[in-house]
Amino acid sequence: MKNKAILLIGFQNDYFAEDGILKSVVEESSKNSNIVENTVRLINRISDTLIISTPILFSKNYAELKDPIGILKTIKEVGAFKEGKKGAETIDEIKNIKKNIITVPGKLGLNAFINTSLDEVLRKNNIEEVVLAGTVASICIDSTGRSAFEKGYNVTMLQDCISSRSVFENDFYFDNVFPLYATVKKSTEI
Repeated sequence: MKNKAILLIGFQNDYFAEDGILKSVVEESSKNSNIVENTVRLINRISDTLIISTPILFSKNYAELKDPIGILKTIKEVGAFKEGKKGAETIDEIKNIKKNIITVPGKLGLNAFINTSLDEVLRKNNIEEVVLAGTVASICIDSTGRSAFEKGYNVTMLQDCISSRSVFENDFYFDNVFPLYATVKKSTEI
């Protein structure tokens, strides 16, 4: 799958580990779709495809967040995605994959292109299509997908590899929002 890259967004312990601080936020739709299992299965099945992880990570005192609102305010209040803490680490299921997964650091908000070298990495590798997997559909997935589209990439959203804050929200985004700028597929179609 040359010229394609899979972007992994939010596959961190604070969302997916049993003791994850924000597990309850995405648990229902993650289990409903088996997103971790489907994503791991896809990565293990494909070859010749760039795989990029874009974790969100904050300093211990959240100095990067000036007057946060919404989800970023919640992240700061509950102490999620804090540098040096287990919750900020990539989940074991992804860490244990025996393939080269490039980590692009610097994500401090909703969009994986902001404050990171993601666009440079994609362009350097002649990527034309980005395939998104991860969480949260209505926040980080949507903002990253729209940005990718606006930068000229073809965007694919993996319906069985993306979760949200609820099953309703996930279905709404896949039925009404993502088709406005992206192709919607299942991981078995990649």
